[in-house]
Amino acid sequence: MKRRYTRGMYFLLSFILCLLVVEPISATTISDLQEDVKKNQAQLDKAKDKISDAQDAQEGVEEEIADLDAEMVAILTDINLIEDAIEDKEEEIAATQVEYEAAVADKEEQYESMKIRIQFMYEKGEISYLQMFFGSENMGDMVNKANYVEELYKYDRRLLAEYEETVQLVAALQDRLEEDKSELETSKIELEEGQAYMEEMMAQKKEEYENYGHVLAKAKQEAATYTAKIKQETAQIRKLEEEERKRREEEERRRKEEEERKRREEEERQRQEQESMQARDDDGDDGDSSENKEEEKPKPSSSGGGGKGQQIADFACQFIGNPYVAGGTSLTNGADCSGFVMSVFKEYGISLPRSSYAQSTYGKEVSYSDAKPGDVIYYGGHVGIYIGDGKIVHASTERTGIKITAATYRNIITVRRIV
Repeated sequence: MKRRYTRGMYFLLSFILCLLVVEPISATTISDLQEDVKKNQAQLDKAKDKISDAQDAQEGVEEEIADLDAEMVAILTDINLIEDAIEDKEEEIAATQVEYEAAVADKEEQYESMKIRIQFMYEKGEISYLQMFFGSENMGDMVNKANYVEELYKYDRRLLAEYEETVQLVAALQDRLEEDKSELETSKIELEEGQAYMEEMMAQKKEEYENYGHVLAKAKQEAATYTAKIKQETAQIRKLEEEERKRREEEERRRKEEEERKRREEEERQRQEQESMQARDDDGDDGDSSENKEEEKPKPSSSGGGGKGQQIADFACQFIGNPYVAGGTSLTNGADCSGFVMSVFKEYGISLPRSSYAQSTYGKEVSYSDAKPGDVIYYGGHVGIYIGDGKIVHASTERTGIKITAATYRNIITVRRIV
């Protein structure tokens, strides 16, 4: 409230100053003053147009600031979600590391046990086998012992293979989790870059808003100046018109007095002539008679598609294996996720925004169940191009580059239909 009051007082003082500094009127005739009023009215109309344009521009910038603020909130929300996801991934990675170490330990323990058994069984050479065979009670017992040795060896090898497979599976899981974490961190960096860009745009728009405020204040000051001039000139015109009216009334009064004087003189002259004629002719009463003819007054008259989307998806897949470069837009030399999507669509004459968040608001939203090749899928700080069969092609991380991934590998925020 204090700011509005101060600004209102500023305009009031500006208006009063305009009234005080209005140039004195140099015109002396009504026509000259009317001409000056027309000129000042034209200037006032221009000032009003400036005010209207500045107000419209300021309102437009205010709406842009509100939109930027909404985008900023969305970006900050995505950053918080990604930070939570990174923490979850770190916990999963830590748990997987424990599983990996346990699996490796079990494998090494089994491997050592197997070595001991093999060493015990084979280090004696043929004597051990001969003793084992000669110590058999019969041929069946000897075959059973031989089968036991073979089964024990197969068991050790199978168990060792199972442990080896477990170690490989846990290692693959850990590698995938590390990759997921890397992609989340990359998305976070892109969002933070988007946040910095939004903050820069916000500062620019606020500066524009203030500039339009200065333009608006200046235009209002000009309007106040020309309004004061018009009021002063109009007052002067009214004064001159009043003086002209009084002068005409005085002239009309004098004219009527002169006509009345002449009428009386004429009547007196006619009376004297009549008296003279009567004196010369006492017998006649011939007098000119005049007929009063009623003047007739005039009477009033009556008048009676799959085509281009699939092409885009196929085209995008040509660059699988090319590098991921933060801030890049080159399909061959390297691009980040939004740069990759932007450059692919650019090849088909479609201009998309640069940031992943801006791309998430472009086109028409469709459900994932209705997704078609060529649609853009946004995950919160990351985008990819849907290629069908539940898969996307995207610039993933510096570690993996441009690759194909399952479309549901992360929570989908929105699917956008561009073509």
